[in-house]
Amino acid sequence: MGYVDVAGVGHTLPDGRELFADVSFRVGEGTKIALVGPNGAGKTTLLRMVAGDLPVRTGGIARSGGLGVMRQFIGMIGDESTLRDLALSLSPPAVRAAGAALTAAETALHVAEVRGKFSSAAGKAQLRYAEALAAWGEAGGYDAEVLFDTVSTIVLDLPWEKSRTRPVRTLSGGQQKRFALELLLRGTDEVLLLDEPDNFLDVPGKRWLEGRLRESAKSVLYVSHDRELLSQTADRVVAVEGGSAWVHPGGFDSWHEARVARHDRLEEQRRRWDEEHQKLRELVLTLKQKATYNDGMASRYQAAQTRLRKFEEAGPPPLPPKDQDIRMRLTGGRTGKRALVCTGLELENLTFPFDLEVWYGDRVAVLGANGTGKSHFLRLLARGGTDPDPGLVPLDGLAALTPVKHGGVARLGARVKPGHFSQTHDRPELTDRTLVEVLWRGDEHRAGKDRHAAMRALTRYELAGQGDQRFGTLSGGQQARFLVLLLELSGATLLLLDEPTDNLDLASAEALEAGLRAFEGTVLAVTHDRWFARSFDRFVLFQGDGEVVETPEPVWDVA
Repeated sequence: MGYVDVAGVGHTLPDGRELFADVSFRVGEGTKIALVGPNGAGKTTLLRMVAGDLPVRTGGIARSGGLGVMRQFIGMIGDESTLRDLALSLSPPAVRAAGAALTAAETALHVAEVRGKFSSAAGKAQLRYAEALAAWGEAGGYDAEVLFDTVSTIVLDLPWEKSRTRPVRTLSGGQQKRFALELLLRGTDEVLLLDEPDNFLDVPGKRWLEGRLRESAKSVLYVSHDRELLSQTADRVVAVEGGSAWVHPGGFDSWHEARVARHDRLEEQRRRWDEEHQKLRELVLTLKQKATYNDGMASRYQAAQTRLRKFEEAGPPPLPPKDQDIRMRLTGGRTGKRALVCTGLELENLTFPFDLEVWYGDRVAVLGANGTGKSHFLRLLARGGTDPDPGLVPLDGLAALTPVKHGGVARLGARVKPGHFSQTHDRPELTDRTLVEVLWRGDEHRAGKDRHAAMRALTRYELAGQGDQRFGTLSGGQQARFLVLLLELSGATLLLLDEPTDNLDLASAEALEAGLRAFEGTVLAVTHDRWFARSFDRFVLFQGDGEVVETPEPVWDVA
């Protein structure tokens, strides 16, 4: 069985800032350890260090057993990698290397045969291909192909021969995650590192993952912000916060209470240290005064100085980490009484015609399994519906808002200005720009801000420290918070949120819920977050049979 030992690990960012220090914990054989903490605290960095993607310059990490790694984002916009590439990237090193050599040999053979079937180059290419095939078999490649075929059939209902060349980007986010998770959970690696494994999964998918993690004999270290999944699967919790980490030996249900007790204990220890420090300083001052006229007090004075110096050199106990203070001021504005009217709206190959009327101020949760048309529905509305205002410029870049084939009518009400939040954060126009630069330049919807005003806005979102970072280098949660800030500054009166809590930590998700409660406008949100859905008052269900219906309560189990 596999395990991971992390001992005294620290990491310093390229700009010289210390991200965390003295992190120690163990992922024992067969245990499921959850990494929790604020966005940007270093959870993903720590996973990358365990995976070997980043060097460990302080402390040490020991591993035993094969290591399988699933990163936060699998398929990216513009990425032309295939399912075969993805499957190999999740395979053991020997299979991965043999697969890369086989792919290169296949390409070389094809090129050589095109140039001349009977040339010496073609002969060499054929020999190289035969050697690569033999190496593929010796590395366990044929067993891996059986696994690939099993997973392809389960996830895509297609045999591996028909799916292996399919671009990863053509799969939904849920399919990508399910494909990767099935490979890793069914594979031979004994230790798994999973970064946000539940993102993009619908609720049945999350429940499937919860069951598979519980029954798996593998050792798993994972990052998640889904409170239900954490509650169902974590044997122990490692909290990364305040520049270090601490281990809660129980599950997630008792973690919050343990965190409060730990903070109280740290505050009490610091209070006692401060009191003792003050007493020692007063003692040294008193003895110093007495030693000026009493030579017999000199030795006591020197001893008190030594004691104070050693006390200060040992340093104070750490203070509890400061709680996040995220203030989302989503303002909105008054619109017509009817914010949205859908009449006979049909999303091509996804839904049957349906009617829907959404009133100003409604909070509508859009529910349903992956692939039922929920994101298409939001994207259609973000483009202005079926009869858009010619002057409307979508608030989320046009690259993310491809046209949606439809029939029927979806008409926005008077003064309704849609603002769209994309689940995948696919904003290529922001990738290489710093947050301050984005706010300084402004756009069609936002006035530019000078550096002082920009930093003030970023501070409310706990992003001041990332002001000069490029958007593309932020953590998923930091990107999500910044995109919500852009919506706040845009003047949107209709918020169209596609899985907004996927990458948000607990404090950020609660701040978003508070911001939406204060928002003077209308909200439609696609979500598989069971906690988040409880804050809505209307529920529209996209069913697997193409019907779209309204339900009085959240419904999660309809296919």
